[in-house]
Amino acid sequence: MRGRLRRAYESGRETARTRRATAEAEDAGVASPATPGPTAPPEAMVVGAGSPAALHSSTVSRDDTEVPHALRITAAWCWRLIVIGIVTWALIKIIGTISIVIIPLTVALLLSALLAPAVGWLLRARLPRSLATGVVLVGGLAAVVGTLTLVVNEFIKGVPELSEKSSEGIRQIQDWFKTGPLHLSDSQLDRYINEAQNWINGNTERFTSGALSTAATLAEVLTGTVLVLFATFFFLRDGNSIWRFLVRLLPVAARWKVDDAGRASWATLGAYVRATVLVAFIDAVGIGIFLMLFDIPFAFPLAALVFLGAFIPIVGAFLSGVVAVLVALVDSGPVTALIILGAVVGVQQVEGHVLQPLIMGRAVAIHPLAVIIGIAAGVVLAGIAGALVAVPLIAVVNTAVRRLAARTVPDTPPDAVVVASQAP
Repeated sequence: MRGRLRRAYESGRETARTRRATAEAEDAGVASPATPGPTAPPEAMVVGAGSPAALHSSTVSRDDTEVPHALRITAAWCWRLIVIGIVTWALIKIIGTISIVIIPLTVALLLSALLAPAVGWLLRARLPRSLATGVVLVGGLAAVVGTLTLVVNEFIKGVPELSEKSSEGIRQIQDWFKTGPLHLSDSQLDRYINEAQNWINGNTERFTSGALSTAATLAEVLTGTVLVLFATFFFLRDGNSIWRFLVRLLPVAARWKVDDAGRASWATLGAYVRATVLVAFIDAVGIGIFLMLFDIPFAFPLAALVFLGAFIPIVGAFLSGVVAVLVALVDSGPVTALIILGAVVGVQQVEGHVLQPLIMGRAVAIHPLAVIIGIAAGVVLAGIAGALVAVPLIAVVNTAVRRLAARTVPDTPPDAVVVASQAP
């Protein structure tokens, strides 16, 4: 029995060897030595020619092997970047076309992130969700209207006094041009003033047409305001339900990852908006105190302007502070203007090196270069609204990308139900 098994094993191995040799011979294009058949014609040998290059796993044909690997990778990156650029350009065009809807919805998201903690407090106080949302929205709207009323009233009261002092301030500036380091003559001053007046007269039509077009968009502004109010109300009341509905539209395997990234991004947006409001308030109070100490007119409107400008990081509060410096220059002279300028710069330094790192923390920390580039791109694409939205958008995208790129699996929700195919 042992001998028979050994002979059968040897016979099987020989058969396998014969079949393998036959298959290799057929692949090489020559007849198998174990099987009769015509032999392949001898190939001509070319001196200096090497064996054909083996196909790489990333190539489709043998022609691709003649292209350097670095060039193939570069071409692959290029056409993919071109596709991404075309899609991005199309999205920007679509957003620009429906900007009358996108901008109010974006503002509503920012307001919702700001007011969401107040709604949460009222919900914990056992108020119905709709009532809590309405109370918070009406209270916020009343605060904004009251602030605007105070600003407008003080501005109206201070215009006559500022107009009286403006002529004296202009004369002081002219005297400084004459007696200062520039040493301009009367003829030079007159020529520069005439050139400025001619430029204004030549561009009056453009300014007027811009004003008319702005007046023509009054209906759009009102429509956008109504949309902001309604969207903010529903975001505050039904935001969680809306987000769950959007997540359910995604594939099942991606839902938990996207939900985790979205909720982290929302937390980042809320932290950013609340920190920005606090920093803007501190900037406005700091500059407003100096304006009141030196009895600069329009102290409250200028402080309100600084508060609004602080929503554009790095450049907003400084530009609004420059307006306060110009008012101080016209009203009280260059010495007071320099003091106010020093106060503006000092407040900006405290904001950039103390307030923002302390209040915002690392959760929404963005490099200043990214902030500047984002603001510039926002101004080019959407004007002032783009500048306001650019930085929070960068913060949200930064958080979302980091969460999506993380390899950790989000924690299982406490209310999740695991369905098994078989009972354990």
